[in-house]
Amino acid sequence: MKSHTVSELLSNNSILPEVNIKGWVRTFRANRFIALNDGSTINNIQCVVDFENTDEAILKRITTGAAVHIIGELVESLGKGQKVEINVKTIKILGDSDPETYPIQPKKHSFEFLRENAHLRTRTNTFSAVMRLRSALSFAIHKYFNENGFFYMHAPIITGSDAEGAGEMFRVSGLDAKNPPLTEDGKVDFSKDFFGKETNLTVSGQLEAETYAMSLGKVYTFGPTFRAENSNTSRHLAEFWMIEPEVAFMDLAGNMDLAEDFLKYVLKYVLTNNREDLDFLESRLLDEEKSKPQAERSEMSLIEKLNFVIENNFKRVSYTEAIDILRNSTPNKKKKFKYIINEWGADLQSEHERFLVEKHFNCPVILFDYPANIKAFYMRLNEDGKTVRAMDILFPGIGEMVGGSQREERLEVLKEKMAALDIDEEELWWYLDLRKYGSAVHSGFGLGFERLVMFATGMTNIRDVIPFPRTPQNAEF
Repeated sequence: MKSHTVSELLSNNSILPEVNIKGWVRTFRANRFIALNDGSTINNIQCVVDFENTDEAILKRITTGAAVHIIGELVESLGKGQKVEINVKTIKILGDSDPETYPIQPKKHSFEFLRENAHLRTRTNTFSAVMRLRSALSFAIHKYFNENGFFYMHAPIITGSDAEGAGEMFRVSGLDAKNPPLTEDGKVDFSKDFFGKETNLTVSGQLEAETYAMSLGKVYTFGPTFRAENSNTSRHLAEFWMIEPEVAFMDLAGNMDLAEDFLKYVLKYVLTNNREDLDFLESRLLDEEKSKPQAERSEMSLIEKLNFVIENNFKRVSYTEAIDILRNSTPNKKKKFKYIINEWGADLQSEHERFLVEKHFNCPVILFDYPANIKAFYMRLNEDGKTVRAMDILFPGIGEMVGGSQREERLEVLKEKMAALDIDEEELWWYLDLRKYGSAVHSGFGLGFERLVMFATGMTNIRDVIPFPRTPQNAEF
């Protein structure tokens, strides 16, 4: 017999004499009504048990969290809130279920509690909605690049280079931790290690993606990246996913066009295909907002924020113009900003980025031509000698969403920049080769996937948009 999903049955417009469904019990009330969910949709289907003709031993085992197999008839619902329901003919309990210890009860749980039970938290409405949206966004990303002629490139996870120059990387080693081989001056001898050199988990696939862009034209990576930053904020993870397209023969203006088009496409995709989950998350956020003081409430609902990005043209503003706007703004003059803007060269904070988007321009903003000394070595130096062709895309409620640049394609300029930052040419000889053989203008950007999921779901802690968060002192599950 064909097995059905809850989603299929709830969207069915006809009565079915026999349906076959499996799922988990959300609630069981009056020894009669089961709210059943199988993860296919945020909605439950009501299953009506004939308790007078059902074994009492089975009724006792129908508890929240139990997995069940039901065969019954899909009929028009007599109650409110659903069009159809299942009249149960047979019900079988699958496996064990301990109602005394099952942690996800039909009540409101704190997100902190649910993180401690991350293996079960997707049985709640909030987290099932978030993870379905995460899946849909992932699919939309691949769909966009496939439709636009990009090739998917798998960047290495183990690397001998630090693309960001941050130095906060996780070492990968096969050496004996208690008794590693040492050099004559007493340092760990990594030449004896598995790869014959010191290696780490990657912080970015960009540099490797550039090599493929310079032969395949348009490529993208979408994979895990790692930062050993000892930070416990709501915006940091030690393991996260990055989307990084790289395109040959594309300048900074083309890079901005690509990023704007890409972001609008993937957000429009979930708005079209995941509306029930978005409606639920928006309702949850509206309830949450009611408990906040008026001054702290968001001016836009979740779906309004998505449409704000989709429907508005992104305003393109130079860093220099943005600094002038911020320096002369009311919150800066009245010292309402936590970080006061006094001079050109300041690294913008989230509060500044949000002011530009939400208050000054009232649309998403792309800032470009940043000071060279606050950006990475691989960004193309402008003719003024002090700025680089970098860009950041700023969104409401979250600040920076995308960071990218036109890459430095001139060999001698790149060498000078590496020397100034004490980056060893021998370590990146292959990267320099791209500038020696068939060098050309090329550009790309990076997008932290979890940040995109946060924006699309309205979740405020990055640990709640990844299945099993990795943070300092936490590698559970």
